[in-house]
Amino acid sequence: MHYATIKYYDIANGEGVRTSLFVSGCRHHCKECFNQVAWDFEYGEEFTKDTEDKIIASLSPSYIRGLSLLGGEPMEKENQEALLDLIKRVKVEAPDKDIWIYSGFTFEELIGEKDSRAYSPISKEILSLCDVLVDGRFILEEKDISLQFRGSRNQRIIMLKPFFEKGEFVLWKDEMKD
Repeated sequence: MHYATIKYYDIANGEGVRTSLFVSGCRHHCKECFNQVAWDFEYGEEFTKDTEDKIIASLSPSYIRGLSLLGGEPMEKENQEALLDLIKRVKVEAPDKDIWIYSGFTFEELIGEKDSRAYSPISKEILSLCDVLVDGRFILEEKDISLQFRGSRNQRIIMLKPFFEKGEFVLWKDEMKD
């Protein structure tokens, strides 16, 4: 897996101050994507053990709320194995930090309820270990800059723990709109 960039003090991609990993590789090619350079699976740098160590270390300050995984597309099959390893390590070494994952695939596609190139046993395991999924492709015609943590109205912010613990589908609520 390659990655486009890592932002160590990000406040735009999830609640609180976060470390955000932008992986490379995406086949969605959404019109006016904010990160087109990351469509190429070989763009940026190779994700290594050293990269993973730096991310884990960046999570240690108490003011860091968690890790956000974006892209490119984190849930392309080519990226899933490396991300699963990272997520498992975060759960062990930084268990008090939350994990947000952004995907152009829908929740239903990622858990196998709808046919998708991203679905695999790994995709479901990744979601079961994360706290929040921001799902759905960016759709220019649905663009809404007033939304928190997403770019278009079709995208949802899904709380994953209620689903994997109790089978409940719970959406995160916009604090500014409610």
